[in-house]
Amino acid sequence: MTVPSSPKAESARPKIGTAASLFRLYPFVKPALPRIAFGALSALVAALVALSIPQVLRHLVDGALQQGDATQLGWPVALVLLLGVLEAGMIWLRRWFVLQPGTHVEAAMRNALYQRLQQLPVSFHDRWPSGQLLSRAMSDLNQIRRWISFGIVLLVVNMLTIVIGLVFLLAINVWLGLLFVVCSIPLWIYGYLFEQKYSVVARRSQDQAGDLATSVEEAVHGIRVLKAFGRGSHALRKFAGQAEDLRGTEIEKARAIAGIWLWLLLVPDVTFALCLLGGVWLASLDELTVGQLVAFFATATVLRFPVESIGFLLSMTFDTRTAADRYFEVLDEPNTITDPAQPDPARPDPARPDPAQPESTRPLPSGQSLGRFTFDRVHFRYPDSLPQHADLLDGIELELVPGETMALVGITGSGKSTLTALASRLYDVTGGAIRLDGVDIRMLPLKCLRTQVAMAFEDATLFSASVRENVLLGRPEATEGELTKALMIAQAHFVFELPEGLDTMVGEEGLSLSGGQRQRLALARAVASAPRVLVLDDPLSALDVNTESLVQAALRRDLAATTTLVVAHRPSTVMLADRVALLEGGRITALGTHSELLAQNEHYRFVISSLQDEEARDARERRADERERQSRKQQSLEQQSRERISHRGEK
Repeated sequence: MTVPSSPKAESARPKIGTAASLFRLYPFVKPALPRIAFGALSALVAALVALSIPQVLRHLVDGALQQGDATQLGWPVALVLLLGVLEAGMIWLRRWFVLQPGTHVEAAMRNALYQRLQQLPVSFHDRWPSGQLLSRAMSDLNQIRRWISFGIVLLVVNMLTIVIGLVFLLAINVWLGLLFVVCSIPLWIYGYLFEQKYSVVARRSQDQAGDLATSVEEAVHGIRVLKAFGRGSHALRKFAGQAEDLRGTEIEKARAIAGIWLWLLLVPDVTFALCLLGGVWLASLDELTVGQLVAFFATATVLRFPVESIGFLLSMTFDTRTAADRYFEVLDEPNTITDPAQPDPARPDPARPDPAQPESTRPLPSGQSLGRFTFDRVHFRYPDSLPQHADLLDGIELELVPGETMALVGITGSGKSTLTALASRLYDVTGGAIRLDGVDIRMLPLKCLRTQVAMAFEDATLFSASVRENVLLGRPEATEGELTKALMIAQAHFVFELPEGLDTMVGEEGLSLSGGQRQRLALARAVASAPRVLVLDDPLSALDVNTESLVQAALRRDLAATTTLVVAHRPSTVMLADRVALLEGGRITALGTHSELLAQNEHYRFVISSLQDEEARDARERRADERERQSRKQQSLEQQSRERISHRGEK
């Protein structure tokens, strides 16, 4: 995992201050600033009202109470009541202003993150665990929302309240005010030290939470494997270890917060004690009236919550700084696969489409061929490859003529799947070029390219949506007839027997369907997009030979004009192709028909022999699965029969 998940890993990134990190939120917060500003203003008015109440008490003590005149108590008591109601109203108004805009900011940031995840290349998703991304999209954005709605407003208002309150204290008595300020200095020193320590621990905690989310996601996704191999206890021990690490980090965070709370509670109490001694002494010297002493301590009491709140507001701010850093780590990731600055002028421009014609069916300019696909000295190496390692693909030369079906074969790890992934720019070549009808695919807008080149993968991924939505994912505007045709080509007749037909909801990742059913729907999805080039990365591995031959025959019959590149793992697939390309050592070392290569190339014969062994093993496994299925079915029928006999006996 290359995501920064420790202080050491995180230190490799440029360090910026807390204010600079939080200021990066400004573009998202800007629309909400008016309401947040009004909320802060309401909170500040509430604080000023609270600070004015001690001044009324001062006049009350030095006036009516000292003189013993009960007739003068009316207006001060009424004023205190009015100020209290006004303070409560301002607090309610502050909450009304700030609660809603935070949710809008969170939604905007989550949408921006999701959009960025869709734009980033596959190489990014290869490196980043899903749990880390999920924790950023959920817990980190929740943290940012709480800080925007609550933390920043109270932090700013409470800091202003402390400053204004200190001015009130100095105005009441300079010496007591200076004593209060001097005694507060340790709080600011410890607050600075707290930031240095807490920021590191908070970052480690949030990264560990992301790792824990990844473990849960992997365990749920692979629950069948864990149960099949009896490794549930092993997964539990691993999870418990990660949870224990997170618990330890959370305890370390709690200790850091407890440390600052100790100072925030101890220092004000000591300050109050010293100010009380000083105030009594000054009052004995007639340099301070009783009303002034009462006003001083009433004002200091009002300041107590703002001072004590600095601790959790600072911890919330530093947590938010960490959340913002983690969020922008994703947004800052470079996107290396983008639309060209100057698209090739010979291609249709999707930015100015003909609304009467689907983009995928617009004709090429006259004189151009349809679906010629060329690999021109293609090189590729993964970004994290060591310099001394050779390129995985080392100068691939291959040309598919329009309407041709070409099989790509090679031993495991030869780079077949990587080559197919380059076809639609899931990755970009590191050397050479891939051309569609003579045009470098890097000069085509991605939207245009991916409507011309469709892919079906061995690992058939479906989404939690209806069958119809899954199949029409690449071309939602397809007609009902085109949808049915794609399903027929893929031999996906089973969809019409589902409870709700094409509107049946497919479970998460399509796991409610069998492997063969998922693969047929994935193939139908690729066919329904009406591509010029169809790239199949062994999408029929879960099908039996008879069904595969029906699919191949339908593809050749109904998509005769479509150029097809298929990664073959079965001799039967190879024999149905027009030509076969042998991938060896990162290069195409042989090209011809199946019979030609079988007669002329020793390595090809070895590969075909290996494929035959795999096919025989797969056939045995399918027969065993079928026998098991029939056995379970027979047992179920016998059980039902016994239950019916038992039920009749009871009657």
